[in-house]
Amino acid sequence: MSLHFNPRDITWLAFNERVLQEAMDEKVPLHLRIRFLGIFSNNLDEFFRVRVAGLKRAMDFKEKVISESFYQPPSKILQRINEIVMRHQLNFDKTWKTIQTEMADHKVFIKNSKNLTAKQKDFVRNYFDEVVESNVIPILLHENTPMPYLRDKSLYLGVAMRKKDWQYSSNYAIIEIPSRFVGRFVLLPTEDPEEKNVMLLEDIITFNLPHIFSYFGYDEFAANAFKVTKDAELDLDNDIRTNFAEKIEKGLKNRRKGKPTRFVFDKDMDKALLELLIRKLNLTKKDSIIPGGKIHNFKHFMDFPDVFETYARPVERTSFTHQAFEHGERVTDVIMKEDVLLTFPYHKYNPVIDLLREAAMDPDVKSIQITAYRLASNSKISNALIYAARNGKEVTVMLELQARFDEESNLEWKDMLEPEGITVLIGLPNKKVHAKLCIIKKRAHNKTIQYGFVSTGNFNEKTARIYGDHLLMTSDRGIMADINKVFNVLKKPKDDYLPVLKTCKNLLVCPQFMREKIVHHIDKEIEEAKAGRKAEIIVKANSLSDRLLIEKLYDAATAGVVIRLIVRGIYCAVNQKEFKEKIKAISIVDEYLEHARVMYFYNKGVEDIYISSADWMTRNLDYRIEAAAKITDKNLKKELKDILDIQLRDNVKARILDKKLSNEYIRNDKKECRSQIETYKYLKAKTSKK
Repeated sequence: MSLHFNPRDITWLAFNERVLQEAMDEKVPLHLRIRFLGIFSNNLDEFFRVRVAGLKRAMDFKEKVISESFYQPPSKILQRINEIVMRHQLNFDKTWKTIQTEMADHKVFIKNSKNLTAKQKDFVRNYFDEVVESNVIPILLHENTPMPYLRDKSLYLGVAMRKKDWQYSSNYAIIEIPSRFVGRFVLLPTEDPEEKNVMLLEDIITFNLPHIFSYFGYDEFAANAFKVTKDAELDLDNDIRTNFAEKIEKGLKNRRKGKPTRFVFDKDMDKALLELLIRKLNLTKKDSIIPGGKIHNFKHFMDFPDVFETYARPVERTSFTHQAFEHGERVTDVIMKEDVLLTFPYHKYNPVIDLLREAAMDPDVKSIQITAYRLASNSKISNALIYAARNGKEVTVMLELQARFDEESNLEWKDMLEPEGITVLIGLPNKKVHAKLCIIKKRAHNKTIQYGFVSTGNFNEKTARIYGDHLLMTSDRGIMADINKVFNVLKKPKDDYLPVLKTCKNLLVCPQFMREKIVHHIDKEIEEAKAGRKAEIIVKANSLSDRLLIEKLYDAATAGVVIRLIVRGIYCAVNQKEFKEKIKAISIVDEYLEHARVMYFYNKGVEDIYISSADWMTRNLDYRIEAAAKITDKNLKKELKDILDIQLRDNVKARILDKKLSNEYIRNDKKECRSQIETYKYLKAKTSKK
């Protein structure tokens, strides 16, 4: 049959539209709708920095590479991207206007430089003098001078200045908004104690433009925001004399030279200034030049001030202690007796940190080995590891220096951990280490005891409050043996490390072997379906774009295997007429970010189920070190399957994934099921039964 696939980048935009839908949904609390606008904006920035930049580079590739990687010519995809982004921008602007009206009902107003009271004007002048001015450096623009370096994460004001007696000419300048140092939002004094007035930093600067440029004697000022998004891919050279950390540092510096991939500006910007900026940035009609509203860099609105006092956080949005740890037993003692599955953010993250702290203090513990992809800014995980090293434990941290947009942060962690005596590993050549693994070894009663955890998400206590993930705490000997093999490869990388990983029996490990095992499981389900017996596959992932695995799912659906998919983001598969069993695919976007990866295969009633760090993407399966742990405890298998079933019943926040990418909500006459709320209730009920 003729196979069809949706282009990865178009399906990603469909995901970001689902985020925008949450901002548009009037049933969502107002402060969360503002936050979803911020998430939408931040997502789009990253998309242009990485994916659009990659598409532009791919236009020089050979046709075969293009067809295999993108499913359509990059030029055609870029054209569709621009059309979709423009449509999304219109919906974004409309949503923001609606939200501002609702904010007014709550007596929350965003002030600009033209609607301040006399008292507020004095406040803004003083605030600028005392807090802002030292961070403001205007740069004058002239036709014949080169364009200064522009940061791709920063917001800028384009300023047009003129004197009243000048008939036609104006002078121009740009000012970087120093939100990194000052903060984007300022609360203003008000006469009404119930009223909240918020002013953006760029408007504070705009109000003070006559002061900033007082030397020149200008009478009229027009200031409008703009931002530039650049190609953010690290371009590492092959200089064998340079160590990997130095290459990362060099790549970060090269980001400064990245070509612009998008230019977004206030549609009311002075036309001559706009044309000057476009010329100096060397932009053409092929580039994404997008007119917008007054406010840009909306990502900061994820941290909008807490000014909506009427909102009461529902109990279903709070975390609770897992029933295994309710009675004050040491975490170590609990997991030596039984496997424990933590599901975040419903369960508190404390046991993970407590386990490491216990290991740091336990005189019998000899070593701790852990992978770190994205750590919290003031990481309790890292603090526990440092404490362990100071107590004489042998601590090894696999710190992924290629974690996109966290490279700089992870380099800083490297510099912080190594002086403490911690061995910092930096991975394998051309392979990101994305597996989420930890193993602790202790020596007691002449025996070596090993325990630890495997996770679907990062070891980050902050994101664990809003990311939906699973973490298995275990002392299973088979899993620990396999984690040891992974760390042995990471500590002494060799060209022929793949045979070592292939010997793992309890973990499915990438590169290569997880893919082989997934194909094996799918083939077994196909055999059962062809024999007329029950066959079922459930996959939950962030993204599904790998061509070979999609084709295997097509084969399974053609044979009659029941396939149900929960995919948050990229989804390249489509249903075909030849399928005997239609693939059911949904996406859930709600207050928590659905981040867990789970695989379920019916397997003649044995029900094999795995939690994994890997999405079904070629980059994860073939070019990363990933790990999936098989769940063997029958109660935990049932718990995971129950949670999957709850999510598959969602008829509130689930959208249908189809060829049209229409993002239609699932609506039926069944009992209302909002899966994140029902998952909380399901897990909370277990605490009362214990």
